[in-house]
Amino acid sequence: VQLQASGGGLVQAGGSLRLSCAASGRTFIGYEMGMGWFRQAPGKEREFVAAVTWYVGTTYYADSVKGRFTISRDNANNAVYLQMNSLKPEDTAVYYCAQSDSGPYSVRSSYNIWGQGTLVTVSS
Repeated sequence: VQLQASGGGLVQAGGSLRLSCAASGRTFIGYEMGMGWFRQAPGKEREFVAAVTWYVGTTYYADSVKGRFTISRDNANNAVYLQMNSLKPEDTAVYYCAQSDSGPYSVRSSYNIWGQGTLVTVSS
């Protein structure tokens, strides 16, 4: 399985961006599979942002993005999206999408497939 993230860019504070993650090469999807977004700012650890379970669609969010970010999935097209609104300078980071066979979905070690990152820069 390969994951391809896209949609990053430069945006002013208060603006919006939509990240996409396309999956290819899947031959089996387990019932507990989840897709997540993580981010890593310069000099910081990679942190959880949001996740969604593939079949049921249960969503999870980091407290720092609740109410501003929305994760969604398109099962037919094997894609996951992250709509980011009301962006803040502290949201600046490289954003990664990842796939987990099972939860807990907010834990980095649950994910075994990672895409390349896409850079989001929020200017003040």
